[in-house]
Amino acid sequence: MNLIIDIGNTLIKLALFDKNNLVRQKTLPGLSINELIDFIIDPQNINSAILSAVKNYPAALKNYFVDNFYFIELTEETAIPLLNMYQTPETLGRDRIAAATGANHLFPDQHILVVDAGTCITYDYINNKNVFLGGSISPGIDIRFKALHTFTGNLPLVTREEESLLTGNSTQRSILSGVMHGIYAEMEGIIRMYKKNYPDIKVILTGGDVIYFEKRLKNKTFAFPNLVLTGLNIILGYNKKLEK
Repeated sequence: MNLIIDIGNTLIKLALFDKNNLVRQKTLPGLSINELIDFIIDPQNINSAILSAVKNYPAALKNYFVDNFYFIELTEETAIPLLNMYQTPETLGRDRIAAATGANHLFPDQHILVVDAGTCITYDYINNKNVFLGGSISPGIDIRFKALHTFTGNLPLVTREEESLLTGNSTQRSILSGVMHGIYAEMEGIIRMYKKNYPDIKVILTGGDVIYFEKRLKNKTFAFPNLVLTGLNIILGYNKKLEK
């Protein structure tokens, strides 16, 4: 089986794939060797691993992977089954290229827009020639709430709710409306612009915060919560084939 480790800005995700089938996953706020071994259960079942990290992690983790499995760490130099036309690949988020790879695996040779709602909201476009061209980045839900609280004198720090009134009847509900409906309108608008250019484009929604928006979006979309993990598994298999 393949072990997938995705170290994000907020959470760490672990997954086990049997070929292309996700068989187990877990989300943690942090990760130690013992927690990793508990998740794996039997290390002898693992023959390869990939790690993707957007922030620093303990060196002991990498040493464990190197000592026990065929192991790669996703970097800008890692081979992927896409042509990457991003002009600054060294600054491209690992989660973005993994999600793009997963999306292209699901819909090869098609125009695709990946909307990933996490700490940031990213929009990434892959064309029907299997070329990753980039996209856009905007603040996620919590970043917007914190910005309004931090850069003003009196606005409170608001926490998310799944439902929000369009017309807020208090300062807290007005902030909630502005953030949640603002993101919803942003998503609708960007999807609409891509559909104008590519009417047959596939729109895939992923990320932990997509649950707040997927039911509201009028445009036809596909929700795929494990897109990044799937993409990392595809990249791992692709690199193993290259080495044969």
